[in-house]
Amino acid sequence: MTNNSNYKRVTVKSLVDMKAQGEKISMLTAYDYTMAKIVDGAGIDVILVGDSASNVMAGHETTLPITLDQMIYHASSVVRAINRALVVVDLPFGTYQSDSKEALRSAIRIMKESGGHAVKLEGGKEIKDSIKKILNAGIPVMGHLGLTPQSIYKFGTYTVRAKEEEEAKKLIEDAKMLERLGCFSIVLEKIPAKLAKEVAQAVQVPVIGIGAGNDVDGQVLVLHDMIGMTNEFNPRFLRRYMNLFDSMTEAIGKYISDVKSSDFPNANEQY
Repeated sequence: MTNNSNYKRVTVKSLVDMKAQGEKISMLTAYDYTMAKIVDGAGIDVILVGDSASNVMAGHETTLPITLDQMIYHASSVVRAINRALVVVDLPFGTYQSDSKEALRSAIRIMKESGGHAVKLEGGKEIKDSIKKILNAGIPVMGHLGLTPQSIYKFGTYTVRAKEEEEAKKLIEDAKMLERLGCFSIVLEKIPAKLAKEVAQAVQVPVIGIGAGNDVDGQVLVLHDMIGMTNEFNPRFLRRYMNLFDSMTEAIGKYISDVKSSDFPNANEQY
């Protein structure tokens, strides 16, 4: 049962209230109008316009190739569909890492041109200045720690992060720093559940997990994985709620055979 009737419109404050009241936060990705309308209508709290669009929408191997213009296109499509959810938009690789002024320009473009409600950035103290500048402009920021897919070539793998004590210690310090700076929420990706629980208890802001166990304040999955449109991606943290890949393949196959056999369209399906 969804426990979200209190929130006619989800805001960054709603999420903080939800953590304080012990209500878990539900979050899914969406990249286009039709899907976002369904996800929002179902009652999701947060829609992430993720740079994972690079993978699921454009077929790239990593999230690195997607551009700011493309993210704005996806985000504006999503924003036009929603009535209730908070829309968070990923700042893509290369738009905030090296120069805090460029980070601010990128975030302003997303807010102005897409109508999104907040931006998400990957990383800790390395991107502190960028986060500060964006927050000073009044733009809400969601942090992202643990497995940061934009750094795939640095780590060389998508395996679980922060298993070593030193990396775990840095992750907790980074989370506290993100809270101090003013981030309204933090995503933790693919880290040990025990560490994620420590982080969620160490900060007041909501912590949303993906492959980070159940002792955090909410969960996020990529929509296309969760409804089984993708079938080659099978991490342990993914629960498939549908198998759309097989259903769609079967439906398309049936359509093809109906066309070939002249069964479609029938007498009722023409003018």
